[in-house]
Amino acid sequence: MSVRAVLRFARWTLTPDREPDAEPVTFAMECAVCEKRSAPSVDFADAQRWTFTHAGRNPSHHTYRELITRPWRAWRAEPG
Repeated sequence: MSVRAVLRFARWTLTPDREPDAEPVTFAMECAVCEKRSAPSVDFADAQRWTFTHAGRNPSHHTYRELITRPWRAWRAEPG
């Protein structure tokens, strides 16, 4: 018995998922000093408020990272 492999090259497309059932884009902030994070939220203002509260409680924590989670979709393009 022999083994055969069939390889097929295909072109793929990748775009942000904007379908009605797509997960929402969420925002969070992370302190670069202690690495504590806000909860993810669909409203950036929630993450921003967390940052101001955290900075107020930790006056030496001045640096933050924005964490964005954006759903993406990949599909194989039809041969053509």
